Amino acid sequence: MFLDAELHTAYKIGNTPILNFPFPHFYVENIFPDDFYSKIQENLLDTNEMTSMAEIYSDKPGLASYKDRLVMDFTMEESIQKIRQGKREFWESFGENFSRGAFSNLLQSKFKRFLDMRFQYLENVSFRHEMQLINDKKNYTLGPHTDKPSKVISVLFYLPKDLKQKETGTSIYMPKDPNKLNKKLPHVHYPHENFNKVTTIPFVPNSAFCFIKTNNSFHGVEKLEMEDTDRWSLQYNMYVTQETLEDEIAAKNKHLNENKT
Repeated sequence: MFLDAELHTAYKIGNTPILNFPFPHFYVENIFPDDFYSKIQENLLDTNEMTSMAEIYSDKPGLASYKDRLVMDFTMEESIQKIRQGKREFWESFGENFSRGAFSNLLQSKFKRFLDMRFQYLENVSFRHEMQLINDKKNYTLGPHTDKPSKVISVLFYLPKDLKQKETGTSIYMPKDPNKLNKKLPHVHYPHENFNKVTTIPFVPNSAFCFIKTNNSFHGVEKLEMEDTDRWSLQYNMYVTQETLEDEIAAKNKHLNENKT
């Protein structure tokens, strides 16, 4: 079952063109085989099997306000153990299969041109990944941001059961006044009113939105207004390791200093 799903997903991602404006991204429908998507729907979790983002990442003060986002983190054993046995087996298998090197390699190949540009001053680059099952509740919102410097690629698998939440997908933004952006902390979250919304990716069953982090990859979520909101998604995020990030910053600073002389 998982091998068929992996191959189906690889085919979809590998053959979907990248859109370059305003930053490299693509959108895919029918990302999983229909029977596999049905399995995902059958195994969505109960509220008591998940933890609010504010609580699960309590060591990160910046996430304290995200109480309307419930999370199951595949990389945290205590999060996995909250799931009752039958569903736990499914999600453990999902995590093992979709977080292996093959999926990471597929994404790196897909965005190779952009990765080569970003890491042009480095000889060696090491990656790590995280994956989360997420359920956003009413009032959840996410201001326009580009993601933190260590982020490389994000894949957002949308998991609604029907089309009722079509308008609640990830939105892409452009700043109204680029001169007002925080130059020292460009990845901070901004108020929605400071940005123009370019488009909202349709939040429809069995679809996915994928993008590479750039200096202008502004994205976010408009405030969820529906009563009894259950905005289900799977998020796969690829990062560079801390060592690679430090090497990247040092290499860029060296290049800038060399160009000043």
